[in-house]
Amino acid sequence: MLVLVANLGSTSFKYRLFDMNGERLLARGGVERIGQSQSRTDVQIGDWSQTIEAPVPDHGVAVKACLTQLTDPEHGVLKSPSDVSAIGFKAVHGGRISGVFRVDDDVLEAMSEMNAAAPAHNPPYIAAMKTMREQIEGIPLVAAFETDFHRTIPESRRTYAIPAEWTESMHIKKWGFHGASHRYIATRGAELLGRRNARIISCHLGGSSSLTAIRDGRSVMTTMGMTPQTGLPQNNRVGDFDPFALPLIIARTGLTLDQVLGEMSSRGGLLGISGVSGDMRDLEAGADAGNSSCQLALDVYSEEIRRHMGGMIVALGGVDAIVFTGGIGENGVRTRQAVCQGLEELGIVVDPEKNEAVKGEATFHAESSRTQLWVIPTNEELIVARQCVEVLGQPAE
Repeated sequence: MLVLVANLGSTSFKYRLFDMNGERLLARGGVERIGQSQSRTDVQIGDWSQTIEAPVPDHGVAVKACLTQLTDPEHGVLKSPSDVSAIGFKAVHGGRISGVFRVDDDVLEAMSEMNAAAPAHNPPYIAAMKTMREQIEGIPLVAAFETDFHRTIPESRRTYAIPAEWTESMHIKKWGFHGASHRYIATRGAELLGRRNARIISCHLGGSSSLTAIRDGRSVMTTMGMTPQTGLPQNNRVGDFDPFALPLIIARTGLTLDQVLGEMSSRGGLLGISGVSGDMRDLEAGADAGNSSCQLALDVYSEEIRRHMGGMIVALGGVDAIVFTGGIGENGVRTRQAVCQGLEELGIVVDPEKNEAVKGEATFHAESSRTQLWVIPTNEELIVARQCVEVLGQPAE
C-alpha cells in the first residue's frame, strides 16, 4: 500500500511517499511558491532528483505536478498516480471532531468552524483539500488531526476555569497539538527504553514548540492549549499570555483586537523578546556577541521549558526519559544543556561531551543519571501514513 503524506502551507506543498509494506520512504519533494508567477517543484527518489521551475496555480495542480514526477518513466516509483492508495494530511484543528477521518463535507465544515482558532493552519488545508477532491479522482483523502493524540489527557488537565457552557458549546479546552510528533516519540521511545509503560517527557522544540508528558504510550499532559499559539514561546508567537493585558495594549496603542492578535502571532515569541530574530542560531550568535536581549530570549525559552517540565514530572510521578526532537531539540546543544542544568537532585544529569557529540538518534545522559536523556529525530509523516492505513482498513501489503 502506497501512501502520500502532505504537509501544507498557504503557498507550499511538501510530501513524502511511503510503501507501507516495510514502511519504506520511496520519495520526497514538494512545490514552493504556489500561486506565484514562478513556482519550484522538487522531487528526490534515491540518488535521483529533479527541479522544475514553472507556474503552479493551486494545491491541486501541485499534487498533480508531483505525481507526474513520481511516474517519470526512467526514475519514477509509480506506474500511474492510481498506484497511490491515499493522500494523508497532518491536519491541525477539527474542534468537535478529533481523530482520523476520510475527508468529506462534514470534516471540512468542522475544520472551518475552527478557523478563528487556527487561522494560519486550517484555511490553507481546507482550500487544498477542496481543490484536491475536485481535481484528483479516485484517491481517498485522509485527515489525521494533531489533537487526536491528546484525547487521553484527563479532563482536570484539559479544562479551563471558564463558564462551563463556553467549554461545551464552543469546544474551548486545552486540545494540544504536535500530536503526530509526540505519538512517534511515544512509540520509538518505548522501543528504545524496552518498556511500554515508560514515563517520557517529549520535547518537540523548533519554530513551533511543545512538551507532552507520556505514560504507557499515551499523552497525559501537554503545553499547548486551545490553539497552537499557547504554551511555550514560539519563534514569533507569544505563547502563554495574560488576556487581561489586552485592553491595556489596545488603549495605549490604538490598535484593534485583531491587529494586536496579529502582532502577537507574528512579532511575539523569541523574535519579540530579542527584537532581532526568532531563529535560535541568530539568537545564540547575538548572545555570543553581547546582545543582552538575545540572551534574555534564550533564557526565557529554556526557563519556560523547565517550568512545564517540572509540572510534568509531578504529573507522571517521576520520569524515565526526556526526549528532545524537532529542529532545536535535535541540533540545540546549548538549549538541551540549559534545560537540564542543575537538575541533578531530580536524577537528571547531562554528559556535556555526549551532548556536544549528538548526531541523529543518541543519548547524552551521564552514567550517574537516573533519567535517560535522548535525542530522537521525529517522523510525523510516518505516523500519518500509519493512520491512513488504519482508517482505510487495508493491510499494508
